[in-house]
Amino acid sequence: MQITDLLAQMGGLQSMARELGVSEPQAASGADALLPAILGGFKKQAQGQPAGLEGLGGLLSQLGGGGLLDEVLAPQPTDVSHGNDVLGRIFGSKDVSRAVAQNAASQSGLDPAILKKMLPMLAMLVAGYMAKQKATGAAAQSAPAGGGLGALLGGLLGGGQTAPRGTSAGFASMLDLDGNGNPLDDILRMVGKAGR
Repeated sequence: MQITDLLAQMGGLQSMARELGVSEPQAASGADALLPAILGGFKKQAQGQPAGLEGLGGLLSQLGGGGLLDEVLAPQPTDVSHGNDVLGRIFGSKDVSRAVAQNAASQSGLDPAILKKMLPMLAMLVAGYMAKQKATGAAAQSAPAGGGLGALLGGLLGGGQTAPRGTSAGFASMLDLDGNGNPLDDILRMVGKAGR
């Protein structure tokens, strides 16, 4: 199942569409265009944590855990400052967030201003979802390499590190220009070129 479908089932797409004043299909299109970078950012964080995926689980808890998901799904307006905290950790700079929104605008046809507002909400949905899955998957902790969270992140990213192009690796391969399984480095390069 695609993560966009999961977000729709949870009510995340509906919540974002309502808050941003766009249709659900537009919210889904924006999410499809933004998710590769968000998931790539989480993958990079997991690789950079001393304890790997366990470290990522700790980071998710620090950022707000499953409460992040609940905030976006709540009927009141979302406090996107928490989403901006998540983006700051996974992207490292506002320039990367802006480049991600611009790139998503060219893919989805949506206004970059809407995508910039959607980005922190989407980051909160993904981080909150992963944190809740990690909490409910506590029984799987005995599995090697951190168990549940590793399988979840791998599943969200479309499988293994180097899925061949054109396969169901979908999200990860869309922005992964050099085919190394990590779209974030390509985004960082694009921002570097734009900044010169």
